[in-house]
Amino acid sequence: MLDVWILNAQVPGYRGLQQICIQTGVIQEIAPMQLAPPTDLPTLDVAGDWISLGGIDLQINGALGLAFPDLSEENCHKLEAICQFLWCQGIDGVLPTIVTTSIENIQRSLSTISQFLKSCNSQNTSQILGVHLEGPFLNFEKRGAHPAEYLLPLTVEQIKRVLGDYASVVKVITLAPELDPTGSAIAYLRSLSIIVSLGHSQATATQAQQAFAQGATLVTHAFNAMPSLHHREPGLLGAAIVDPNVHCGLIADGQHVSPLMLELVLKASQFHNLFLVSDALSPLGLPDGTYPWDTRQIDVQHGTARLLDKTLAGTTLPLLVGVQNLVKWGVCEVELAIALATTAPRRAIAQSGYLNQPAHLLRWHLDPTTRDLSWQRL
Repeated sequence: MLDVWILNAQVPGYRGLQQICIQTGVIQEIAPMQLAPPTDLPTLDVAGDWISLGGIDLQINGALGLAFPDLSEENCHKLEAICQFLWCQGIDGVLPTIVTTSIENIQRSLSTISQFLKSCNSQNTSQILGVHLEGPFLNFEKRGAHPAEYLLPLTVEQIKRVLGDYASVVKVITLAPELDPTGSAIAYLRSLSIIVSLGHSQATATQAQQAFAQGATLVTHAFNAMPSLHHREPGLLGAAIVDPNVHCGLIADGQHVSPLMLELVLKASQFHNLFLVSDALSPLGLPDGTYPWDTRQIDVQHGTARLLDKTLAGTTLPLLVGVQNLVKWGVCEVELAIALATTAPRRAIAQSGYLNQPAHLLRWHLDPTTRDLSWQRL
């Protein structure tokens, strides 16, 4: 889509029907329909459907049978196939997520992604925006499916060991702030321009507030692997919800967090600073079944992945299924659901919105009878 004037579009964040000017494949203008469009461009009337940017997935662990901690020079070519697959799933950009594993595995994966970024120049494919390290600086009591033998103390020295020569590739790191009361680890990561996310943590509200003051700005899969909200101890999540500078990721698969609790947290946050993640594991794009996962196995049934001891490990549902779920469940309106997977994650990592962005747009249509929300790339 190089040059077109889209008419009668609903756009998240804009009131009323809009017209969207696209020239040379870039969004030049979004304006109310009452303004006369230029006559020198072809037009596309979308008849009130929603138009959005593609999704951004800030937490995705693999796809098509490849877990990102298993990346190597030998299987690097699979990254291109994964990026093309995710593009077909409506995803513009991703942060490949490397969960807790050995330092050797982390650095091999970081090296592989670094080399891929230097050589990849494909169009119409999901872009790798950096890496999300989920661990290894996590609280043992809230490690979930992360292997305990690879957890490390949260110190600057250990961070340097883990990052090695690849700090520039890392965009986000998830850590438990209570492991470093001094705050020196967060300060060091921020000096490297790495975004700090709190998760897999037992942090109290006070400890979380201290971490936010030190520069942490994200929360990893809110509700999961952290203390529950409590009326006497609101904990990490309670502190995050009321902090206007903190963005919380949510998994909307119906298993990690109940739909009612999703609705509660959306309303409690006044619909600000929340975003969806898939937390999808390597069987994303494959049928249900049992698959290898590091040295263990996971059982995938109906898009939910669990260890064989029934510990919840993640999902195999694409990000935009979460958008469809929120609407189908009646948790929120279409506009907010779409924004949670498109503009909200961009804002969480300080990316810009619509204007001057490549016009990789999605068209969404809501069936008013069934509440089924469908999408297609324009």
